[in-house]
Amino acid sequence: MPDIVPSTAQRNIMIVAGEASGDIYGADLVRAALKLDPTLRFFGIGGARMREAGVETLVDSADMAVVGLVEVLKHFDVISGAFLTLKKLLSTDRPDLLILIDYPGFNLRLAKAARRAGVKVLYYISPQIWAWRQGRVRKIARLVDHMAVILPFEAPFYERAGVPVSFVGHPMIDLVTVTRERDEAAASFGLDPGRRIVGLFPGSRRNEIERLLPVIIEAATLLKRRFPDIQFALPLASTLRDEDIVPHLAAAGLEVTITRERIHDLIRACDAVVSVSGTVTLEIALVGTPMVIIYKLSPLTYQLAKHLVKVNNIGLCNIVAGETVVRELIQHEANPAMIADEIGSILTDAGYAGAIRGKLAAIRERLGGGGASANVARLILATMEDQ
Repeated sequence: MPDIVPSTAQRNIMIVAGEASGDIYGADLVRAALKLDPTLRFFGIGGARMREAGVETLVDSADMAVVGLVEVLKHFDVISGAFLTLKKLLSTDRPDLLILIDYPGFNLRLAKAARRAGVKVLYYISPQIWAWRQGRVRKIARLVDHMAVILPFEAPFYERAGVPVSFVGHPMIDLVTVTRERDEAAASFGLDPGRRIVGLFPGSRRNEIERLLPVIIEAATLLKRRFPDIQFALPLASTLRDEDIVPHLAAAGLEVTITRERIHDLIRACDAVVSVSGTVTLEIALVGTPMVIIYKLSPLTYQLAKHLVKVNNIGLCNIVAGETVVRELIQHEANPAMIADEIGSILTDAGYAGAIRGKLAAIRERLGGGGASANVARLILATMEDQ
């Protein structure tokens, strides 16, 4: 992409990231854009990381991070209020560009409002419409000026629909940084490198915590009985508070090391991980730690979703790999006994764990080179210059 000469006049950019992963990607993108043009002003929806990067967050993404039809309905007032706030600002504080990061249910509605207000739309991190509801690509073609996609197979999908698209690489290539080897990483978190370590990754949404953390804790309790010297570690997402997690652990009498820092070093310290489905499975895969992925929705949401999904896997690392590299336990299979059995197999069968690690290592090659945030930052400036 060509070098962009910064504008002398300040330009305003509305940016929307409704979940923890979007907060991470959005923060890195904003930093990259401000390096090219320090006069840019960013405002919209984001979390702690985007605030640290310089975004004026009018709504916190922690209040928006829910998944599933039933769950969205429970949070309708918050989500609706956020939408109305941004919709109004598209006219009263008209931005030079709207950047949408994933979060399709909300963001596609906002794209429609932006189109009516005459605001250009750059969509970064494609909704997984190639997995389900593929017909929405026609809607995106009407509402979005440019798609910046992070998975190589997404670009041809949009090209066939006539949507301007750029494959920018996957931001996790740059964001996943391990600074220590396994034993040193373990010790840095106060864990004993000589004992088994299992990561518990319950997700970043509060409704995920309510639904899946008790299952994960019960699985951990079963593992503790089988491996008395086992240690557990849990990374706390920026969208969560200590009180979302700690009471559950205390009630179960389970000792768990909790951290908000250096998640990739924590993954490196682990011998195995129990993870909910989401972007974090790709982070774990890039570090190379074997895992089991669990996924559970409300019965109504699941029944609706299973008739719409067009892919064989739900774990992003498996989707990128094109095969089931790590086991997925979905709905009724996402129970403590099956989770504990899979983790037990990883911990005791060196051949099985080694085979998983070997296949995880190949995932990085499928994601292209680094520099995704810098690539999108150049797209931002080019799109605004094009007006």
